[in-house]
Amino acid sequence: MATAYSATKFVQPLSLNATVNSRSHDKSLFDPFRTSSSFLGSTLKLRVNSVKFNQAIVHRRSAVVAVSEVVKEKKAKSSSNLLITKKEGLELYEDMVLGRSFEDMCAQMYYRGKMFGFVHLYNGQEAVSTGFIKLLKNEDSVVSTYRDHVHALSKGVPARAVMSELFGKTTGCCRGQGGSMHMFSKEHNLLGGFAFIGEGIPVATGAAFTSKYRREVLKEADCDHVTLAFFGDGTCNNGQFFECLNMAALWKLPIVFVVENNLWAIGMSHLRATSDPQIYKKGPAFGMPGIHVDGMDVLKVREVAKEAIERARRGEGPTLVECETYRFRGHSLADPDELRDPAEKARYAARDPITSLKKYMIENNLASEAQLKAIEKKIDEVVEDAVEFADESPVPLRSQLLENVFADPKGFGIGPDGRYRCEDPKFTEGTAHV
Repeated sequence: MATAYSATKFVQPLSLNATVNSRSHDKSLFDPFRTSSSFLGSTLKLRVNSVKFNQAIVHRRSAVVAVSEVVKEKKAKSSSNLLITKKEGLELYEDMVLGRSFEDMCAQMYYRGKMFGFVHLYNGQEAVSTGFIKLLKNEDSVVSTYRDHVHALSKGVPARAVMSELFGKTTGCCRGQGGSMHMFSKEHNLLGGFAFIGEGIPVATGAAFTSKYRREVLKEADCDHVTLAFFGDGTCNNGQFFECLNMAALWKLPIVFVVENNLWAIGMSHLRATSDPQIYKKGPAFGMPGIHVDGMDVLKVREVAKEAIERARRGEGPTLVECETYRFRGHSLADPDELRDPAEKARYAARDPITSLKKYMIENNLASEAQLKAIEKKIDEVVEDAVEFADESPVPLRSQLLENVFADPKGFGIGPDGRYRCEDPKFTEGTAHV
C-alpha cells in the first residue's frame, strides 16, 4: 500500500545531548523543523515558522520512526503490499459497522424519549476507535470522554450492556447510574467516560503508572499492560493535558495519548482556538514522539497505533498521536449543527471510513460484497436485540440511589435500623425550600 503514510506526519523529541548532523548525511523522512501543509480536510494553510541552522538540524531518532519502516519491511518480505489479512479486515469492518449502527439507533431512541440528558454520537470517527482498541489485550485499559459508546463497544462491552446503560436500566454496565457519558466496565478495563474535558487524562496516567509500578516494584514480570487515553482537540488547551504529558514522559509510562481531532470543540473551530493547531507537535516538547495521522483511514490509524502500543509495551514510554477525523453529526443530539460549513461536512462525508474500508477489502479480494452484507445484517440484529433487551429491563430501585456514593454507606446511606435513609419519608424534610 504505497500511499499508507502519505498523509502521516512525525515529529521527534530533541535529545538533551543531541548532535548536529548535516542534512546531506541525514536521510530521515521525519524532520522536526519542516513546515507542514494544510490539514487534510481544511482549506486553510497552517503557518509554521521554520527553523534554520545553516543547513544543519538537531535531530534524534525515536522508536516510533519505525512505523514507516515496518510498512516497508512488510512489503519487502511479502509479494503482497496489504497491511491486513482477511481475518483482520473482517474484524475491523464488523467493529466499525457495529459502532455506526449502534449510534444511529441511539439517535432514534433519543428522539423517541428512551434516553435522557446529553447524548454525543461517534459517527464518522470509527476508524480511530477500531484502529486503536482492537489491537489491545483485555488487560489493557481505555479511558474515554463523553463520546464513549463506541469505545466501550470496541473494548468488548456487550451492546446490550451499553444500550441498557443509555436507557438507565439496571442491566446497564453501570446499573443505569452512569448514562451516556459515564460508561465503565471493570471486566473490560474500560475506566470510564468522563463528562468534563480533560478529566480522564489524569485517570489514564494513573492507570499507566499502576502498570509500571506492578512491573518494576512489585516484580510482576508479565504486567506489560498499556493504557489508551482518548480526548478531543478542545482538551489540548487544558492544563491536565500538559501536566500528564510531562509526568508520563518523566516516568516513561506505558500510555498512548490519542487526540481525536474532529476540528470542532462543540461550535469552536480548532483553527481559531489554538495558537498552533498542530497538536502532535506538543509531544516532542515533553520528550515523546508526536504523530499526525489521517483518522478517516482505519489502516493508517492501525499501523500507527500498532507501533505506539508496542513501544509502550516494551517500556519505551508514551506517544502522542493526533488523529484528524470528523464527526458526521452535531456535538450532541441537542445540537442543530448549524455552525459548520456544509461544504466541509460534505468533503468529509465523501471520505467515510467505513465506505473506504469496504472498498479496499473488495478491491483487494479480502472479502466479497455478500460477506460484508452478511456482517451488516448480523450487526443490525445485534443492535435490535440490544434495544429490545434494554427496553424490557427493569429500572433501578430507589434504594440504589445512594449506593456507590460514599465509601462507608453506613455513615450516611444506611440508617441505624439497617434501612436506606432515602426510603424514610422524612429523608428530604426541610429541603424543599432550597
